[in-house]
Amino acid sequence: MAAPVARLRGYRDWLRIGIFNVEGVIAFHGRCPVTTSALYRSAKETTVKPNRDVHWAAVVGLEIHAQICSNSKLFSGSQVQFAAPPNSLVSFFDASLPGTLPVLNRRCVEAAVMTGLALNCTINKKSLFDRKHYFYADLPAGYQITQQRLPVAVNGSLSYIMFVGENLNEIETKTVRIKQIQLEQDSGKSLHDNSRNQTLVDLNRAGVGLVEIVMEPDMCCGHEAAAAVRELQLILQALGSSQANMAEGQLRVDANVSVHCPGQPYGVRTEVKNINSARFLAKAIDYEIHRQIEELENGRTILNETRAFDYKLGCTIPMRDKEGKQDYRFMPEPNLPPLILHDAKSLPAEINSQQVVNIDWLRDRLPDLPSARRAKLVERYGIQPLHSFTLLNEDGLMEFFETVVAETEMKPKKVIGWVINNLLGYLNEHNIAVKDSPVTPLLLAELLNLLESGKVSSSVAKQVLEEMWKGEGKTPTLIVKEKKLELIHDWDELEHICQAVMEGHQEKVAEIKKGNYKVLNKLIGEVQRTTRGRSDAVLVKKILEKLLS
Repeated sequence: MAAPVARLRGYRDWLRIGIFNVEGVIAFHGRCPVTTSALYRSAKETTVKPNRDVHWAAVVGLEIHAQICSNSKLFSGSQVQFAAPPNSLVSFFDASLPGTLPVLNRRCVEAAVMTGLALNCTINKKSLFDRKHYFYADLPAGYQITQQRLPVAVNGSLSYIMFVGENLNEIETKTVRIKQIQLEQDSGKSLHDNSRNQTLVDLNRAGVGLVEIVMEPDMCCGHEAAAAVRELQLILQALGSSQANMAEGQLRVDANVSVHCPGQPYGVRTEVKNINSARFLAKAIDYEIHRQIEELENGRTILNETRAFDYKLGCTIPMRDKEGKQDYRFMPEPNLPPLILHDAKSLPAEINSQQVVNIDWLRDRLPDLPSARRAKLVERYGIQPLHSFTLLNEDGLMEFFETVVAETEMKPKKVIGWVINNLLGYLNEHNIAVKDSPVTPLLLAELLNLLESGKVSSSVAKQVLEEMWKGEGKTPTLIVKEKKLELIHDWDELEHICQAVMEGHQEKVAEIKKGNYKVLNKLIGEVQRTTRGRSDAVLVKKILEKLLS
Protein backbone atom coordinates (compact mmCIF):
# COMPACT_ATOMS: atom_id res chain seq x y z
CA MET A 1 0.00 0.00 0.00
CA ALA A 2 1.42 3.36 -0.99
CA ALA A 3 2.58 5.83 1.63
CA PRO A 4 0.07 8.61 2.33
CA VAL A 5 0.42 11.84 0.41
CA ALA A 6 0.89 13.91 3.57
CA ARG A 7 2.03 12.71 6.96
CA LEU A 8 1.13 14.28 10.29
CA ARG A 9 2.63 13.88 13.75
CA GLY A 10 -0.01 11.71 15.40
CA TYR A 11 -3.64 12.15 16.25
CA ARG A 12 -3.63 15.71 17.59
CA ASP A 13 -1.91 17.16 14.53
CA TRP A 14 -4.19 15.09 12.37
CA LEU A 15 -7.19 16.74 14.00
CA ARG A 16 -5.75 20.22 14.35
CA ILE A 17 -6.03 20.96 10.59
CA GLY A 18 -5.47 24.66 11.01
CA ILE A 19 -9.02 25.78 11.79
CA PHE A 20 -8.77 26.76 15.44
CA ASN A 21 -7.83 30.42 14.92
CA VAL A 22 -10.44 31.86 17.23
CA GLU A 23 -11.37 35.52 16.78
CA GLY A 24 -15.12 36.08 16.73
CA VAL A 25 -16.44 32.73 17.94
CA ILE A 26 -19.67 31.25 16.65
CA ALA A 27 -20.99 28.30 18.65
CA PHE A 28 -22.09 25.15 16.81
CA HIS A 29 -24.16 23.36 19.45
CA GLY A 30 -21.55 24.70 21.84
CA ARG A 31 -19.09 21.99 20.83
CA CYS A 32 -16.88 23.12 17.96
CA PRO A 33 -15.80 26.76 18.31
CA VAL A 34 -14.28 28.12 15.10
CA THR A 35 -14.33 31.48 13.41
CA THR A 36 -16.27 32.63 10.42
CA SER A 37 -13.48 34.86 9.20
CA ALA A 38 -10.49 32.52 9.36
CA LEU A 39 -11.50 30.25 6.50
CA TYR A 40 -12.90 33.08 4.39
CA ARG A 41 -9.61 34.93 4.48
CA SER A 42 -7.82 31.89 3.06
CA ALA A 43 -10.37 31.51 0.29
CA LYS A 44 -10.46 35.27 -0.45
CA GLU A 45 -14.24 35.34 -0.30
CA THR A 46 -16.44 38.28 0.56
CA THR A 47 -15.91 39.96 3.91
CA VAL A 48 -17.92 38.81 6.90
CA LYS A 49 -20.57 41.08 8.31
CA PRO A 50 -19.61 42.50 11.71
CA ASN A 51 -22.82 41.36 13.43
CA ARG A 52 -21.96 38.22 15.40
CA ASP A 53 -24.90 38.15 17.82
CA VAL A 54 -26.66 35.18 16.19
CA HIS A 55 -25.48 31.73 17.16
CA TRP A 56 -25.89 29.08 14.51
CA ALA A 57 -26.24 25.33 14.79
CA ALA A 58 -24.57 23.24 12.10
CA VAL A 59 -25.70 19.74 11.16
CA VAL A 60 -23.38 17.28 9.41
CA GLY A 61 -24.14 13.80 8.11
CA LEU A 62 -21.81 11.53 6.16
CA GLU A 63 -22.14 8.91 3.44
CA ILE A 64 -18.98 6.83 3.19
CA HIS A 65 -18.06 4.44 0.39
CA ALA A 66 -15.39 1.91 1.35
CA GLN A 67 -13.89 -0.37 -1.29
CA ILE A 68 -14.10 -3.96 -0.09
CA CYS A 69 -10.80 -5.78 0.21
CA SER A 70 -11.46 -8.62 -2.22
CA ASN A 71 -9.53 -10.29 -5.03
CA SER A 72 -12.48 -10.04 -7.42
CA LYS A 73 -15.38 -7.69 -8.06
CA LEU A 74 -18.82 -7.76 -6.49
CA PHE A 75 -20.67 -9.53 -9.32
CA SER A 76 -17.92 -10.80 -11.63
CA GLY A 77 -14.63 -12.68 -11.47
CA SER A 78 -12.56 -9.76 -12.73
CA GLN A 79 -9.49 -9.00 -10.64
CA VAL A 80 -9.31 -5.91 -8.42
CA GLN A 81 -5.99 -4.10 -8.68
CA PHE A 82 -5.02 -0.49 -8.13
CA ALA A 83 -3.32 1.39 -10.99
CA ALA A 84 -3.66 -1.46 -13.52
CA PRO A 85 -3.47 -0.50 -17.22
CA PRO A 86 -6.77 1.11 -18.34
CA ASN A 87 -9.54 -1.35 -19.24
CA SER A 88 -7.34 -4.37 -18.53
CA LEU A 89 -9.56 -5.79 -15.76
CA VAL A 90 -12.98 -5.75 -17.39
CA SER A 91 -15.23 -8.80 -17.77
CA PHE A 92 -18.16 -9.06 -20.18
CA PHE A 93 -20.50 -8.35 -17.24
CA ASP A 94 -18.51 -5.25 -16.20
CA ALA A 95 -18.86 -3.94 -19.76
CA SER A 96 -22.62 -4.76 -19.67
CA LEU A 97 -22.60 -6.98 -22.73
CA PRO A 98 -26.06 -8.48 -23.45
CA GLY A 99 -26.74 -11.85 -21.88
CA THR A 100 -24.30 -11.53 -18.96
CA LEU A 101 -25.56 -12.13 -15.41
CA PRO A 102 -24.28 -11.08 -11.97
CA VAL A 103 -22.88 -13.66 -9.53
CA LEU A 104 -22.63 -12.41 -5.95
CA ASN A 105 -19.18 -12.48 -4.34
CA ARG A 106 -19.35 -14.26 -0.96
CA ARG A 107 -16.28 -12.43 0.35
CA CYS A 108 -17.98 -9.06 -0.18
CA VAL A 109 -21.05 -10.19 1.75
CA GLU A 110 -18.91 -11.37 4.66
CA ALA A 111 -17.03 -8.06 4.69
CA ALA A 112 -20.32 -6.11 4.84
CA VAL A 113 -21.68 -8.31 7.65
CA MET A 114 -18.47 -8.00 9.70
CA THR A 115 -18.57 -4.22 9.25
CA GLY A 116 -22.17 -4.17 10.45
CA LEU A 117 -21.33 -6.28 13.51
CA ALA A 118 -18.35 -4.07 14.39
CA LEU A 119 -20.59 -1.00 14.18
CA ASN A 120 -23.26 -2.48 16.48
CA CYS A 121 -25.80 -2.86 13.67
CA THR A 122 -28.76 -5.16 13.35
CA ILE A 123 -27.98 -7.62 10.54
CA ASN A 124 -30.94 -8.22 8.25
CA LYS A 125 -31.25 -11.93 7.59
CA LYS A 126 -32.96 -11.07 4.34
CA SER A 127 -31.76 -8.19 2.18
CA LEU A 128 -32.58 -7.16 -1.37
CA PHE A 129 -30.75 -5.75 -4.37
CA ASP A 130 -32.07 -2.89 -6.49
CA ARG A 131 -31.20 -1.08 -9.67
CA LYS A 132 -30.48 2.63 -9.37
CA HIS A 133 -30.77 4.21 -12.82
CA TYR A 134 -28.70 7.13 -14.00
CA PHE A 135 -26.85 7.75 -17.22
CA TYR A 136 -23.18 8.54 -17.32
CA ALA A 137 -20.29 7.53 -19.53
CA ASP A 138 -18.56 5.36 -16.90
CA LEU A 139 -21.74 3.40 -16.07
CA PRO A 140 -22.19 1.24 -19.19
CA ALA A 141 -25.36 -0.52 -18.00
CA GLY A 142 -27.15 2.75 -17.28
CA TYR A 143 -27.83 1.59 -13.71
CA GLN A 144 -25.98 0.65 -10.54
CA ILE A 145 -26.81 -2.45 -8.52
CA THR A 146 -27.25 -1.33 -4.90
CA GLN A 147 -29.53 -1.90 -1.88
CA GLN A 148 -32.19 0.76 -1.53
CA ARG A 149 -35.14 -1.00 0.09
CA LEU A 150 -33.62 -3.53 2.48
CA PRO A 151 -29.84 -3.26 3.10
CA VAL A 152 -27.51 -5.73 4.82
CA ALA A 153 -27.41 -3.88 8.16
CA VAL A 154 -29.29 -1.08 9.92
CA ASN A 155 -29.44 0.92 13.17
CA GLY A 156 -25.85 0.89 14.39
CA SER A 157 -23.49 3.29 16.11
CA LEU A 158 -19.87 4.40 15.94
CA SER A 159 -18.09 5.68 19.06
CA TYR A 160 -15.06 7.82 18.47
CA ILE A 161 -12.67 9.98 20.45
CA MET A 162 -12.17 13.71 20.03
CA PHE A 163 -9.33 15.70 21.50
CA VAL A 164 -10.65 18.95 22.91
CA GLY A 165 -9.40 21.75 25.10
CA GLU A 166 -7.03 24.61 24.40
CA ASN A 167 -4.10 22.29 23.63
CA LEU A 168 -6.19 19.37 22.35
CA ASN A 169 -5.03 17.33 25.33
CA GLU A 170 -8.44 16.41 26.76
CA ILE A 171 -10.37 13.37 25.56
CA GLU A 172 -14.10 13.35 24.85
CA THR A 173 -16.00 10.30 23.60
CA LYS A 174 -18.78 10.88 21.08
CA THR A 175 -21.17 8.63 19.20
CA VAL A 176 -22.73 8.92 15.75
CA ARG A 177 -25.65 6.75 14.71
CA ILE A 178 -25.32 4.50 11.69
CA LYS A 179 -28.51 4.51 9.62
CA GLN A 180 -27.60 1.62 7.33
CA ILE A 181 -24.84 -0.34 5.66
CA GLN A 182 -25.38 -1.55 2.11
CA LEU A 183 -23.57 -3.37 -0.65
CA GLU A 184 -23.23 -1.80 -4.07
CA GLN A 185 -21.02 -1.84 -7.13
CA ASP A 186 -18.67 0.96 -8.04
CA SER A 187 -18.78 2.81 -11.34
CA GLY A 188 -15.93 3.22 -13.79
CA LYS A 189 -13.68 6.24 -13.97
CA SER A 190 -13.95 9.15 -16.40
CA LEU A 191 -10.68 10.83 -17.33
CA HIS A 192 -11.28 14.33 -18.69
CA ASP A 193 -8.68 15.59 -21.18
CA ASN A 194 -9.43 19.30 -21.48
CA SER A 195 -6.55 19.96 -23.85
CA ARG A 196 -8.08 17.61 -26.42
CA ASN A 197 -11.67 18.34 -25.42
CA GLN A 198 -12.45 14.66 -24.84
CA THR A 199 -13.29 12.26 -22.02
CA LEU A 200 -11.75 8.80 -21.75
CA VAL A 201 -13.39 5.99 -19.78
CA ASP A 202 -11.56 3.36 -17.72
CA LEU A 203 -13.81 0.49 -16.61
CA ASN A 204 -11.29 -1.26 -14.35
CA ARG A 205 -13.13 0.09 -11.32
CA ALA A 206 -16.58 -0.73 -12.72
CA GLY A 207 -18.19 -3.42 -10.58
CA VAL A 208 -15.73 -3.26 -7.69
CA GLY A 209 -17.53 -4.06 -4.42
CA LEU A 210 -18.35 -1.18 -2.09
CA VAL A 211 -19.75 -0.98 1.41
CA GLU A 212 -21.74 2.23 1.78
CA ILE A 213 -22.06 3.42 5.37
CA VAL A 214 -24.73 6.06 5.92
CA MET A 215 -24.36 8.11 9.11
CA GLU A 216 -27.14 10.11 10.69
CA PRO A 217 -26.67 13.92 10.91
CA ASP A 218 -25.33 13.79 14.48
CA MET A 219 -22.17 15.85 13.96
CA CYS A 220 -21.71 19.60 14.01
CA CYS A 221 -18.33 20.45 12.46
CA GLY A 222 -15.41 19.19 10.42
CA HIS A 223 -13.44 18.34 13.56
CA GLU A 224 -16.06 15.78 14.60
CA ALA A 225 -16.50 14.37 11.09
CA ALA A 226 -12.75 13.90 10.63
CA ALA A 227 -12.46 12.09 13.97
CA ALA A 228 -15.39 9.78 13.12
CA VAL A 229 -14.00 8.94 9.68
CA ARG A 230 -10.54 8.22 11.08
CA GLU A 231 -12.00 5.84 13.67
CA LEU A 232 -14.07 4.12 10.98
CA GLN A 233 -10.95 3.84 8.82
CA LEU A 234 -9.12 2.06 11.63
CA ILE A 235 -12.06 -0.28 12.23
CA LEU A 236 -12.27 -1.27 8.55
CA GLN A 237 -8.53 -1.91 8.45
CA ALA A 238 -8.66 -4.00 11.64
CA LEU A 239 -11.51 -6.09 10.21
CA GLY A 240 -9.80 -6.51 6.85
CA SER A 241 -13.04 -5.33 5.23
CA SER A 242 -11.21 -2.55 3.41
CA GLN A 243 -7.68 -1.19 3.20
CA ALA A 244 -9.43 2.19 3.45
CA ASN A 245 -6.54 4.04 1.81
CA MET A 246 -8.06 7.41 1.01
CA ALA A 247 -5.13 8.39 -1.21
CA GLU A 248 -6.01 5.48 -3.54
CA GLY A 249 -9.76 6.21 -3.45
CA GLN A 250 -10.55 3.17 -1.29
CA LEU A 251 -12.47 5.39 1.11
CA ARG A 252 -14.51 8.29 -0.27
CA VAL A 253 -16.74 10.56 1.77
CA ASP A 254 -19.80 12.63 0.86
CA ALA A 255 -20.74 15.23 3.49
CA ASN A 256 -24.24 16.67 3.88
CA VAL A 257 -24.09 20.06 5.60
CA SER A 258 -26.74 22.53 6.74
CA VAL A 259 -27.06 25.33 9.31
CA HIS A 260 -30.03 26.69 11.26
CA CYS A 261 -30.83 28.77 14.30
CA PRO A 262 -31.22 26.58 17.41
CA GLY A 263 -34.85 25.69 18.02
CA GLN A 264 -35.81 26.07 14.37
CA PRO A 265 -36.13 23.35 11.69
CA TYR A 266 -33.01 22.20 9.89
CA GLY A 267 -31.90 24.36 7.03
CA VAL A 268 -31.44 23.45 3.37
CA ARG A 269 -28.51 21.09 3.02
CA THR A 270 -25.74 20.92 0.47
CA GLU A 271 -23.73 17.84 -0.41
CA VAL A 272 -19.95 17.97 -0.77
CA LYS A 273 -18.97 14.99 -2.92
CA ASN A 274 -16.05 12.59 -3.13
CA ILE A 275 -13.66 13.89 -0.49
CA ASN A 276 -10.63 11.61 -0.31
CA SER A 277 -8.76 12.99 2.70
CA ALA A 278 -9.86 13.38 6.30
CA ARG A 279 -7.97 16.64 6.53
CA PHE A 280 -9.75 17.97 3.45
CA LEU A 281 -13.05 16.64 4.81
CA ALA A 282 -12.70 18.78 7.93
CA LYS A 283 -11.73 21.83 5.90
CA ALA A 284 -14.54 21.32 3.37
CA ILE A 285 -17.21 20.97 6.05
CA ASP A 286 -16.07 23.97 8.07
CA TYR A 287 -15.77 26.10 4.94
CA GLU A 288 -19.26 25.06 3.86
CA ILE A 289 -20.69 25.88 7.31
CA HIS A 290 -19.19 29.35 7.19
CA ARG A 291 -20.27 29.87 3.59
CA GLN A 292 -23.87 29.04 4.46
CA ILE A 293 -23.80 31.31 7.52
CA GLU A 294 -22.45 34.12 5.34
CA GLU A 295 -25.17 33.56 2.75
CA LEU A 296 -27.96 33.60 5.33
CA GLU A 297 -26.61 36.63 7.20
CA ASN A 298 -26.52 38.55 3.93
CA GLY A 299 -30.17 37.75 3.21
CA ARG A 300 -29.54 35.14 0.54
CA THR A 301 -30.86 31.58 0.42
CA ILE A 302 -29.05 28.25 0.43
CA LEU A 303 -29.46 26.13 -2.69
CA ASN A 304 -29.96 22.39 -2.40
CA GLU A 305 -26.94 21.51 -4.54
CA THR A 306 -23.96 19.23 -4.95
CA ARG A 307 -20.57 20.85 -4.45
CA ALA A 308 -16.95 19.77 -4.72
CA PHE A 309 -14.01 20.78 -2.52
CA ASP A 310 -11.13 22.51 -4.25
CA TYR A 311 -8.20 21.77 -1.95
CA LYS A 312 -5.94 24.29 -3.72
CA LEU A 313 -8.34 27.18 -3.10
CA GLY A 314 -9.55 25.76 0.20
CA CYS A 315 -13.22 26.21 -0.70
CA THR A 316 -16.23 24.34 -2.06
CA ILE A 317 -17.44 25.01 -5.59
CA PRO A 318 -20.82 24.21 -7.23
CA MET A 319 -21.14 21.06 -9.35
CA ARG A 320 -24.87 20.72 -10.01
CA ASP A 321 -28.08 21.76 -8.30
CA LYS A 322 -30.50 19.26 -6.76
CA GLU A 323 -33.58 21.49 -6.65
CA GLY A 324 -35.41 19.19 -9.00
CA LYS A 325 -35.43 15.77 -7.36
CA GLN A 326 -33.50 13.28 -9.44
CA ASP A 327 -35.56 10.23 -10.37
CA TYR A 328 -33.34 7.19 -10.09
CA ARG A 329 -36.26 4.92 -10.97
CA PHE A 330 -35.32 2.31 -8.38
CA MET A 331 -36.53 -1.16 -9.23
CA PRO A 332 -35.79 -4.64 -7.85
CA GLU A 333 -32.76 -6.30 -9.46
CA PRO A 334 -34.39 -9.16 -11.44
CA ASN A 335 -31.21 -11.21 -11.83
CA LEU A 336 -30.35 -11.52 -8.13
CA PRO A 337 -32.47 -13.40 -5.57
CA PRO A 338 -32.83 -12.06 -2.02
CA LEU A 339 -29.67 -12.35 0.04
CA ILE A 340 -30.41 -14.73 2.92
CA LEU A 341 -28.14 -14.76 5.97
CA HIS A 342 -28.30 -17.18 8.90
CA ASP A 343 -27.25 -17.45 12.49
CA ALA A 344 -27.08 -20.49 14.76
CA LYS A 345 -30.79 -20.24 15.59
CA SER A 346 -32.06 -19.83 12.05
CA LEU A 347 -29.76 -22.26 10.19
CA PRO A 348 -31.87 -25.16 8.87
CA ALA A 349 -30.44 -28.59 9.61
CA GLU A 350 -30.53 -29.65 5.96
CA ILE A 351 -28.35 -26.73 4.81
CA ASN A 352 -24.57 -27.11 4.79
CA SER A 353 -23.13 -24.32 6.94
CA GLN A 354 -20.23 -23.99 4.51
CA GLN A 355 -22.61 -22.97 1.74
CA VAL A 356 -24.17 -20.01 3.57
CA VAL A 357 -22.95 -16.89 5.31
CA ASN A 358 -23.27 -17.55 9.03
CA ILE A 359 -23.60 -14.36 11.13
CA ASP A 360 -22.52 -16.04 14.38
CA TRP A 361 -19.44 -17.56 12.72
CA LEU A 362 -18.37 -14.08 11.59
CA ARG A 363 -19.15 -12.52 14.98
CA ASP A 364 -16.88 -15.06 16.73
CA ARG A 365 -14.04 -14.09 14.40
CA LEU A 366 -14.18 -10.35 14.92
CA PRO A 367 -10.69 -9.10 15.85
CA ASP A 368 -9.94 -6.59 18.58
CA LEU A 369 -11.26 -3.24 17.42
CA PRO A 370 -9.17 -0.05 17.76
CA SER A 371 -10.82 1.02 21.02
CA ALA A 372 -10.00 -2.34 22.63
CA ARG A 373 -6.46 -2.31 21.26
CA ARG A 374 -5.86 1.18 22.67
CA ALA A 375 -7.16 0.12 26.08
CA LYS A 376 -4.83 -2.89 26.07
CA LEU A 377 -1.84 -0.73 25.14
CA VAL A 378 -2.55 1.65 28.03
CA GLU A 379 -3.07 -1.22 30.50
CA ARG A 380 -0.13 -3.33 29.37
CA TYR A 381 2.53 -0.66 28.97
CA GLY A 382 1.27 2.08 31.26
CA ILE A 383 1.41 4.69 28.49
CA GLN A 384 -0.90 7.69 28.16
CA PRO A 385 -4.17 7.30 26.19
CA LEU A 386 -2.96 10.01 23.82
CA HIS A 387 0.11 7.90 22.97
CA SER A 388 -2.07 4.86 22.28
CA PHE A 389 -3.92 6.88 19.62
CA THR A 390 -0.68 7.87 17.94
CA LEU A 391 0.55 4.27 17.90
CA LEU A 392 -2.62 3.03 16.20
CA ASN A 393 -3.10 5.96 13.84
CA GLU A 394 0.34 5.67 12.28
CA ASP A 395 0.46 2.57 10.08
CA GLY A 396 2.95 0.06 11.49
CA LEU A 397 3.99 2.19 14.48
CA MET A 398 2.36 -0.03 17.12
CA GLU A 399 4.21 -3.10 15.85
CA PHE A 400 7.44 -1.07 15.77
CA PHE A 401 6.94 0.06 19.37
CA GLU A 402 6.13 -3.42 20.68
CA THR A 403 9.21 -4.90 18.99
CA VAL A 404 11.42 -2.25 20.58
CA VAL A 405 9.87 -2.88 24.02
CA ALA A 406 10.49 -6.63 23.67
CA GLU A 407 14.16 -6.11 22.76
CA THR A 408 15.17 -3.44 25.25
CA GLU A 409 15.61 -3.17 29.01
CA MET A 410 14.13 0.34 29.03
CA LYS A 411 10.66 0.78 30.51
CA PRO A 412 7.83 1.23 27.96
CA LYS A 413 6.99 4.68 29.37
CA LYS A 414 10.45 5.88 28.29
CA VAL A 415 10.47 3.90 25.02
CA ILE A 416 7.25 5.57 23.86
CA GLY A 417 8.92 8.98 24.05
CA TRP A 418 11.77 7.88 21.80
CA VAL A 419 9.40 6.24 19.31
CA ILE A 420 6.89 9.09 19.06
CA ASN A 421 9.01 12.20 19.66
CA ASN A 422 12.29 11.19 18.04
CA LEU A 423 11.73 8.42 15.49
CA LEU A 424 8.30 9.61 14.31
CA GLY A 425 9.63 13.14 14.17
CA TYR A 426 12.27 12.05 11.65
CA LEU A 427 9.72 10.06 9.64
CA ASN A 428 7.32 12.99 9.43
CA GLU A 429 10.08 15.43 8.57
CA HIS A 430 11.19 13.32 5.61
CA ASN A 431 7.70 12.01 4.70
CA ILE A 432 8.71 8.36 5.11
CA ALA A 433 6.44 5.49 6.15
CA VAL A 434 7.29 3.50 9.27
CA LYS A 435 7.95 0.36 7.22
CA ASP A 436 10.59 2.24 5.19
CA SER A 437 12.44 3.65 8.20
CA PRO A 438 16.24 3.21 7.96
CA VAL A 439 16.21 2.82 11.77
CA THR A 440 14.76 -0.64 12.45
CA PRO A 441 13.17 -1.64 15.77
CA LEU A 442 16.21 -3.78 16.63
CA LEU A 443 18.63 -0.91 15.99
CA LEU A 444 16.58 1.47 18.12
CA ALA A 445 16.37 -1.16 20.87
CA GLU A 446 20.17 -1.53 20.79
CA LEU A 447 20.57 2.23 21.14
CA LEU A 448 18.14 2.39 24.07
CA ASN A 449 19.99 -0.46 25.78
CA LEU A 450 23.20 1.57 25.54
CA LEU A 451 21.39 4.50 27.12
CA GLU A 452 19.73 2.41 29.81
CA SER A 453 23.00 0.71 30.80
CA GLY A 454 24.72 4.07 31.22
CA LYS A 455 27.18 3.66 28.37
CA VAL A 456 25.91 6.80 26.63
CA SER A 457 24.02 9.89 27.73
CA SER A 458 20.63 10.98 26.45
CA SER A 459 22.15 13.75 24.31
CA VAL A 460 24.66 11.30 22.82
CA ALA A 461 21.86 8.84 22.10
CA LYS A 462 20.14 11.54 20.03
CA GLN A 463 23.39 12.16 18.14
CA VAL A 464 23.69 8.43 17.43
CA LEU A 465 20.08 8.27 16.26
CA GLU A 466 20.81 11.09 13.84
CA GLU A 467 23.79 9.14 12.49
CA MET A 468 21.66 5.99 12.18
CA TRP A 469 19.11 7.97 10.19
CA LYS A 470 21.68 8.44 7.41
CA GLY A 471 21.06 4.79 6.54
CA GLU A 472 24.69 3.69 6.31
CA GLY A 473 23.89 0.43 8.10
CA LYS A 474 26.11 1.08 11.12
CA THR A 475 24.94 -0.21 14.48
CA PRO A 476 24.65 2.15 17.47
CA THR A 477 27.53 0.34 19.20
CA LEU A 478 29.79 0.85 16.19
CA ILE A 479 28.88 4.53 15.87
CA VAL A 480 29.61 5.14 19.57
CA LYS A 481 32.95 3.37 19.26
CA GLU A 482 34.04 5.14 16.05
CA LYS A 483 33.11 8.61 17.28
CA LYS A 484 34.32 7.97 20.86
CA LEU A 485 30.97 8.89 22.40
CA GLU A 486 31.10 6.60 25.44
CA LEU A 487 30.00 8.17 28.72
CA ILE A 488 32.89 9.39 30.91
CA HIS A 489 32.70 7.65 34.28
CA ASP A 490 36.19 8.51 35.58
CA TRP A 491 35.80 10.95 38.50
CA ASP A 492 39.25 12.45 38.15
CA GLU A 493 38.81 13.11 34.44
CA LEU A 494 35.43 14.77 34.97
CA GLU A 495 36.78 16.78 37.90
CA HIS A 496 39.58 18.08 35.69
CA ILE A 497 37.04 19.08 32.98
CA CYS A 498 34.76 20.77 35.53
CA GLN A 499 37.71 22.73 36.97
CA ALA A 500 38.62 23.98 33.48
CA VAL A 501 35.01 25.03 32.79
CA MET A 502 34.83 26.94 36.09
CA GLU A 503 38.06 28.78 35.29
CA GLY A 504 36.63 29.80 31.92
CA HIS A 505 33.36 31.06 33.44
CA GLN A 506 34.40 32.99 36.53
CA GLU A 507 31.35 35.27 36.33
CA LYS A 508 29.02 32.27 36.70
CA VAL A 509 31.07 30.91 39.60
CA ALA A 510 30.79 34.30 41.30
CA GLU A 511 27.01 34.31 40.84
CA ILE A 512 26.72 30.88 42.43
CA LYS A 513 28.88 31.87 45.39
CA LYS A 514 26.57 34.86 45.94
CA GLY A 515 23.68 32.39 46.36
CA ASN A 516 22.25 32.24 42.84
CA TYR A 517 22.27 28.45 42.54
CA LYS A 518 20.17 28.48 39.34
CA VAL A 519 23.35 29.41 37.48
CA LEU A 520 24.72 25.97 38.40
CA ASN A 521 22.62 24.46 35.62
CA LYS A 522 24.39 26.71 33.13
CA LEU A 523 27.75 25.43 34.31
CA ILE A 524 26.51 21.84 33.96
CA GLY A 525 25.45 22.70 30.40
CA GLU A 526 28.93 24.08 29.66
CA VAL A 527 30.47 20.82 30.88
CA GLN A 528 28.08 18.86 28.68
CA ARG A 529 29.07 20.95 25.66
CA THR A 530 32.75 20.51 26.45
CA THR A 531 32.37 16.72 26.63
CA ARG A 532 29.98 16.62 23.64
CA GLY A 533 27.27 15.08 25.82
CA ARG A 534 29.55 12.34 27.19
CA SER A 535 29.20 13.40 30.84
CA ASP A 536 26.53 12.31 33.29
CA ALA A 537 24.70 15.46 34.44
CA VAL A 538 24.04 14.03 37.93
CA LEU A 539 27.71 13.18 38.43
CA VAL A 540 28.82 16.54 37.03
CA LYS A 541 26.52 18.34 39.48
CA LYS A 542 28.08 16.49 42.42
CA ILE A 543 31.58 17.37 41.26
CA LEU A 544 30.73 21.05 40.69
CA GLU A 545 29.07 21.32 44.10
CA LYS A 546 32.20 19.83 45.69
CA LEU A 547 34.51 22.22 43.84
CA LEU A 548 32.34 25.25 44.62
CA SER A 549 32.22 24.41 48.32
